[in-house]
Amino acid sequence: MGAEREERLREQGFRPHIQRKAQRGKPLSARQERWNRRIAKIRARVEHVFVAIHQWGGKRIRTIGQARATFTMGMMVVAYNMRRLALLEL
Repeated sequence: MGAEREERLREQGFRPHIQRKAQRGKPLSARQERWNRRIAKIRARVEHVFVAIHQWGGKRIRTIGQARATFTMGMMVVAYNMRRLALLEL
């Protein structure tokens, strides 16, 4: 599965940035650990946004209609960005 996915990415002109996982009894090489650490720095910054919105109940939007749900999610993102801005300006 993993090799197929990486091949598809290469065919589409992308470089795969997929983290590696050690197998039982076979730890990752030093190079693979450095690669995972490099990817993790970027990944953590992106995932923190989703975690914060999830903690506010972002997965359970109780509205009727796609337009209202989209608006509600948009307001959550705006609130997150305003909160981040306030923290960064301190």
